[in-house]
Amino acid sequence: MAAGGEPGKAAVLEAEEVPAVEEARSFKDLGVTDVLCEACDQLGWKVPTKIQVEAIPVALQGRDIIGLAETGSGKTGAFALPILQALLDAPQRLFALVLTPTRELAFQISEQFEALGSSIGVHSAVIVGGIDSMSQSLALAKKPHIIIATPGRLVDHLENTKGFNLRALKFLVMDEADRILNMDFETEVDKILKVIPRDRKTFLFSATMTKQVQKLQRAALKNPVKCAVSSKYQTVEKLQQYYIFIPSKFKDSYLVYILNELAGNSFMVFCSTCNNTQRTALLLRNLGFTAIPLHGQMSQNKRLGSLNKFKAKARSILLATDVASRGLDIPHVDVVINFDIPTHSKDYIHRVGRTARAGRSGKSITFVTQYDVELFQRIEHLIGKKLPAFPMQEEEVMMLTERVAEAQRFARMELREQGEKKRSRNGDDDDTEEALGVRKKVAGGKKKKRKT
Repeated sequence: MAAGGEPGKAAVLEAEEVPAVEEARSFKDLGVTDVLCEACDQLGWKVPTKIQVEAIPVALQGRDIIGLAETGSGKTGAFALPILQALLDAPQRLFALVLTPTRELAFQISEQFEALGSSIGVHSAVIVGGIDSMSQSLALAKKPHIIIATPGRLVDHLENTKGFNLRALKFLVMDEADRILNMDFETEVDKILKVIPRDRKTFLFSATMTKQVQKLQRAALKNPVKCAVSSKYQTVEKLQQYYIFIPSKFKDSYLVYILNELAGNSFMVFCSTCNNTQRTALLLRNLGFTAIPLHGQMSQNKRLGSLNKFKAKARSILLATDVASRGLDIPHVDVVINFDIPTHSKDYIHRVGRTARAGRSGKSITFVTQYDVELFQRIEHLIGKKLPAFPMQEEEVMMLTERVAEAQRFARMELREQGEKKRSRNGDDDDTEEALGVRKKVAGGKKKKRKT
């Protein structure tokens, strides 16, 4: 058990439900101080979201919180504003720690803290894997107010960075808490909980939360208030969800068909493995689509580069593994395609939550092959909906198969070439921007043959 001491079991078992709050008209109504209200205004946050209405007043009273809200509902603001307000009241360094399961989410949360706290001089540090440890140690030596970290790298610094400790910490936040509290990070979270003060505020936020009491006890919550603004598992109302049932061998052709049919939209396409993400990106690029991959085998700089190109609309298709399914806020995603069906049904909710955010509408299309039927039924059962089939013209798909087969061949050659380059320079997968070399070489070879 954490040094936080074991909280009373009854307190954990019966997280107090927060009473329904009348819709607040402004952040000021919630008790947010003027300087932070102005910061919200500058960010374009006119009216608080439901989770902010429920969580902020309770957090300002100094209570621990379990916040359950569908993805895209303003959870970051719900914990960032109370923390910044408490920091204004009692300024101190190393004030709050936010734990997140993915690196990209850590950077995004940091951006929001910096934006909200810019006028009051708040400094934050992002401590995640894939980035030079030395520069992070220097950032920690400057004692930032807020640390946003993935659990593994934070433990690394707690154990190895001289002079760094969190003994004065006042706030602990776990964003996407269901992922952080499950087996993925169990040992790291235990180590962190052992070295932070017992007397602190703890906020758990997530779109999905499992009820295992042990997990909440491990997080050392004291008499928490539960702020839930969605049913247990829910996708947003303005999301149109479809499936298509297809033979596994024609998956690529169906993907190309849908990208053509819905041209002009921006897409996130989820694949199950890094390799398939890279392969599909190369395939689409060979067919003239502006596609870019994002997966765990790319360096952190490349990952952020891909994300920024997509956010800036320089690329219309982002192919990603589940590293991008949680918490990332890219406002203009119009369509989410589950190219590979998620093996965990809850991941479906996080993936499709990348679209239809903040009141906008969006579409999701899930590919179901003959091998995925059971997984698909589980998803339908979880969300309590039968999904309609996406309207398709089969014969038009079949007309694409020849071009797609050729692009598949080039993609395989390029993947092989990238693998060889990677081995020779011990680098990471590039982001396919320069990967059309094979096609050019082959085309060049053909021209030479014609001349002879």
